[in-house]
Amino acid sequence: MPKNSKVVKRELDDEVIESVKDLLSNEDSGEDAFKKSELIVDVQEEKDTDAEEGSEGEDERPAWSNKLQYILAQVGFSVGLGNVWRFPYLCQKNGGGAYLLPYLILLMVIGIPLFFLELSVGQRIRRGSIGVWNYISPKLGGIGFASCVVCYFVALYYNVIIGWTLFYFSQSFQQPLPWDQCPLVKNASHTYVEPECEKSSATTYYWYREALDISSSISESGGLNWKMTACLLAAWVMVCLAMIKGIQSSGKIMYFSSLFPYVVLICFLIRALLLNGSMDGIRHMFTPKLEIMLEPKVWREAATQVFFALGLGFGGVIAFSSYNKRENNCHFDAVLVSFINFFTSVLATLVVFAVLGFKANVLNEKCIAQNSEMIIKFLKMGNISQDIIPHHVNFSAMTAEDYHLVYDIVQKVKEEEFPALHLSSCLIEDELNKAVQGTGLAFIAFTEAMTHFPASPFWSVMFFLMLINLGLGSMFGTIEGIITPVVDTFKVRKEILTVICCLLAFCIGLIFVQRSGNYFVTMFDDYSATLPLLIVVILENIAVSFVYGIDKFIEDLKDMLGFAPSRYYYYMWKYISPLMLLALLVASLVNMVLSPPGYNAWIEDKASEEFLTYPSWGMVVCISLMVLAILPVPVIYIIRRCNLIDDSSGNLASVTYKRGRVLKEPVNLEGDDASLIHGKITSEMSSPNFGKNIYRKQSGSPTLDTAPNGRYGIGYLMADVPDMPDMPGSSAL
Repeated sequence: MPKNSKVVKRELDDEVIESVKDLLSNEDSGEDAFKKSELIVDVQEEKDTDAEEGSEGEDERPAWSNKLQYILAQVGFSVGLGNVWRFPYLCQKNGGGAYLLPYLILLMVIGIPLFFLELSVGQRIRRGSIGVWNYISPKLGGIGFASCVVCYFVALYYNVIIGWTLFYFSQSFQQPLPWDQCPLVKNASHTYVEPECEKSSATTYYWYREALDISSSISESGGLNWKMTACLLAAWVMVCLAMIKGIQSSGKIMYFSSLFPYVVLICFLIRALLLNGSMDGIRHMFTPKLEIMLEPKVWREAATQVFFALGLGFGGVIAFSSYNKRENNCHFDAVLVSFINFFTSVLATLVVFAVLGFKANVLNEKCIAQNSEMIIKFLKMGNISQDIIPHHVNFSAMTAEDYHLVYDIVQKVKEEEFPALHLSSCLIEDELNKAVQGTGLAFIAFTEAMTHFPASPFWSVMFFLMLINLGLGSMFGTIEGIITPVVDTFKVRKEILTVICCLLAFCIGLIFVQRSGNYFVTMFDDYSATLPLLIVVILENIAVSFVYGIDKFIEDLKDMLGFAPSRYYYYMWKYISPLMLLALLVASLVNMVLSPPGYNAWIEDKASEEFLTYPSWGMVVCISLMVLAILPVPVIYIIRRCNLIDDSSGNLASVTYKRGRVLKEPVNLEGDDASLIHGKITSEMSSPNFGKNIYRKQSGSPTLDTAPNGRYGIGYLMADVPDMPDMPGSSAL
């Protein structure tokens, strides 16, 4: 019996040991099952790695080949057609050289801080505009969608301008240039100058009649202008081919499209400075009118120009910076690109006014010659006495000084009869004071000046090739502001999306190549971008400074950059910039209300422009453009606030739990203390104990269960995890 007792006892001990081993084995298998499973974001082709921890994990997101390529992309996006045909006009209109002071002040207060802000969030979160603002606050995720809508609106008409430029470029390989002289009309009896051209000018006629073949109002469609339709198709093909591979294709083109305009501007400046009258134009430009600088309108227009010159709110800045390494010094980039943009504007202004000074000198010489002939005729008729004319004056070679002397004498002597003589003062300043901007500068004033250049076809080719490159650089950033966030969010193939986006834009853009298309370009330019973009950037500022927290954001920047940004940015982001943007929004609204909504129509019979108000349907379109552009913001807010749709996929907040992989949850959507830059996320913290705090996603369920705190995607969510084995004395999970 004792022996049997010992055997039984040994067997019982073995069973206990085996039970303990089983228990430990079960616990280990459960622990291993948990440890082998992690939380990650459901993102496209990317595993989120943290730079601070020195992680060398895979990162399949495209990246810039080098820093120069990235800087050129940002410069190409920010430096656009507005630098050439908008900034010089604002200088001329708002005090000459004195305008540079308010512009620089507002560049420091609004431009650089907000540009730095967009670069920072894009570089760290590494998503397009939709993903970035959804990351910071899903309720404000509509900011990204609004940016995409505005980008698309702008792209629709901006590429039409590139199409116009392509047309002029193709017509520049002729000697003489086709807009050099008014065309002649022949009939059975005689030949005469085209009346519409004779009443205006050769370049004006060519622009409105030959290029646009424009109708008399926006209500008169007139059918498609097939020349411009072909040019628009060519412009979209160029954009599509350049963007189809993302930054891998567009980045290489940036070396040419961003640098070539500077070569042309410098060549134009050197050539213009060698022409008579160029210094008159530059002197007129930089003569400060300090009294004008104090007007509120000057500051409003300077703030608007700063705002749009840097491309704030479009999403292109965020998209380009999202392909950077996280440790890149984006503060240096923000300052560098901002000042490159400013000095490019000044360089373009020098070129424009040097050329316009030469043009004014040519026109002034013609004016003096014509009026000298009139004075000679009056002398012969006895209307003016020969005795009052100074003896040294030679009418056959009249100088500007002599003409002005004779003009003043005749005006004093014939004070009462002088208006009937119809003599002109022929002052260069009068010609230079004729403010022109936009298409009027590029396609009328500048083209007229180039007709007087020696070898004018060469300079015309260079000028329009420069405009094409400036336009394409901005278009690349605009399209990237659409493609990148959509690809990041909806996981579509970039090539297919790019082709669809460009094809659809071309089809919609046909409204801009009707004979009335120029009026629609004006409508979109005035109403589709200004107010919506201001609202977008205000919300961006609020999202970072007040929703996410400015103190936390500053700490994040310190960790990302390796140094603390100047305290200057803290006060700009939290106080000054939001107030300035709100003031600019109010001023823009007031200006829009006070300015009658309308456009300048070309009246063929009068051969001049006439301001017309939009018809009722036109007003509906204007209002619809503004509403559609900003509509995503309240819509997304209501959807997220009321949990109206499933938020389980297609965005940064979606979380799944897969066996054998870490599914990191990078978003703490509202009020969490997690760090944006550090990415302190739930999956990186210590593993929680198994229990009621684990929220299990039922097999086959299409949605994610939500933790009791009511936040989107917060909490641990489990799917396809093997059931834990039952343990003695405990219930199965």
